[in-house]
Amino acid sequence: MAITHLKGNVVNLEGNEVNVSDLAPVVKIVGQDLSEIEVGGEKGCAQILVVVPSLDTPVCAAETRKFNEEAAKLENAQITVVSMDLPFAMGRFCTTEGIENLKVGSDFRNKELSKAYGVLIADGPLAGISCRAIFVINASGVVTYKEICNEITEEPNYDAALQAAKEATSTSCCGSCH
Repeated sequence: MAITHLKGNVVNLEGNEVNVSDLAPVVKIVGQDLSEIEVGGEKGCAQILVVVPSLDTPVCAAETRKFNEEAAKLENAQITVVSMDLPFAMGRFCTTEGIENLKVGSDFRNKELSKAYGVLIADGPLAGISCRAIFVINASGVVTYKEICNEITEEPNYDAALQAAKEATSTSCCGSCH
């Protein structure tokens, strides 16, 4: 069982721990229009899964804005921000914040992504939602980068994640990501 921290206190994570060089589990999350979005696995392009606790926090909002800005600069990549927020709240957030360059998806129904990637918070005041994490998956469906933020209340290492994303996008693309 992996751990992270919430304001210095240890928080345990549950689910299947996914590491670099593992095949990325294929899971379904809920889009802001209530449609199913499939992420993970082989997609023919790079995928960046940005897992956040809730878009309704300043750190998660800032992170999503940053990845939205960077998504416009990446080719052959699909960025999906995943939270436990209800799809309607995600839609309001995206409209208000001008989020147009990435997808947002909710893991609220079955917590399928959180369990499959080992990012579900098991205890403490945030039990039942996801920690802050990033997974970069190459076109072949292999995880090439993983970051579980040591402190949930702090932003990830954008430079490292974006460098991994650029490396993962350097493979040929079938054009299905855009």
